[in-house]
Amino acid sequence: MGKLLSIGAAAHALGVSTGTLRRWEASGRLVPARTEGGQRRYDLAALKPGMTHRAPTARKTIAYARVSSHDQQDDLARQKQVLELYCVRQGWEFELIDDLGSGMNYQKKGLSRLLGAIIDGEVGRLVIVHMDRLLRFGAELVFAICQAREVEVVIINQGEDSTFEEELANDVLEIITVFSVRLYGSRSHKNRKLIDGVRAAVKDAQC
Repeated sequence: MGKLLSIGAAAHALGVSTGTLRRWEASGRLVPARTEGGQRRYDLAALKPGMTHRAPTARKTIAYARVSSHDQQDDLARQKQVLELYCVRQGWEFELIDDLGSGMNYQKKGLSRLLGAIIDGEVGRLVIVHMDRLLRFGAELVFAICQAREVEVVIINQGEDSTFEEELANDVLEIITVFSVRLYGSRSHKNRKLIDGVRAAVKDAQC
């Protein structure tokens, strides 16, 4: 038996994430040894030949679409159509991931799935209609991760996003709602009055 490594050291040596090693364990593909304290230990000498010398697989093209609310289903359908047509014209086989949630929410299922695939080295190209479809703030961090993992990022529309003002207003409302609930409580009269006032102001600004 060779030197036993922690999950973090084994993941680094294999060029995968710790989440990938846990998924391999859950599927029975890779079962690590355990210390008396229950911590995972990996025998890299026995592990590496079988994991890293297999035939390389082609990395995927992922097209990602997002809208903030159910009211924007038409825009989501439009994004998906634009992404599909663009990828087909380029001759790319692709997987489409779509999300429903605020551009300020980092916990969306589709975004988490996308980031996991990028970190695991499964993605070679990311295609989005507009930068704000990824995240309202923090898209640059995702792009930095893509650069580190050698993922090509294709932004179809470099101009202004037609839904920017509407979604930004919804994001502002979401922020005020969260802070007003913390400040006044979810059922207080002050909280409801403040949120109703902000909601009315948002609607007036959109008219």
